Amino acid sequence: MKKSLKTTLLVATTALTGVLALQGANQNAHAAVNNNDGTVTVQSGDSYMSIAKQFNMTVANLETLNGRTVGGYDLIFPGETIKVNGTQTTSNTTSNNNTQVAAATTTNTSSNYTTTSNASSTTSYTATTSASSSEEAAKAWIANKESGGSYTATNGQYVGKYQLSASYLNGDYSAANQERVANNYVTSRYGSWTAAEAFWQANGWY
Repeated sequence: MKKSLKTTLLVATTALTGVLALQGANQNAHAAVNNNDGTVTVQSGDSYMSIAKQFNMTVANLETLNGRTVGGYDLIFPGETIKVNGTQTTSNTTSNNNTQVAAATTTNTSSNYTTTSNASSTTSYTATTSASSSEEAAKAWIANKESGGSYTATNGQYVGKYQLSASYLNGDYSAANQERVANNYVTSRYGSWTAAEAFWQANGWY
């Protein structure tokens, strides 16, 4: 059955009224979601006017960018993707800038801390290496004086590279045991190989 002219006009008027209502929707409606790729996703209650305001654009520019008729009344629907080329409102931009500044401060602080930490570690490592070198040098000096550095050297009851009493070695004359016993002996008696070397130089033995 054909619709009457009156019915057709009524339907057209109702549709036009709905479109106008959408275009002039409340500006406090949920903002379109920024996809950070030059597009936004329309939310319920959005209109070309609200999106243009959100991104500092004119409605005409937004319509042109999206291939719509300038000054027309184009419907948009939630979930639809629309192109934008403006920047978001000042309040949002300020918030983003503050976040970036905070992030930069955190990064710099972390970087400074790391640098300080590394410098401290390097100093500690250098000091440890230096002390270790001095100990090794003193240890080698004593071994050379005692036995010429030979693990098999003997002199009466004294055995090995450091001429330790055989009773200290408990019958185990291996190089590993000689090193272990010598370290324990020097640590307990002198505190360090450098101190043992100083005693040897003063007394001719240690």
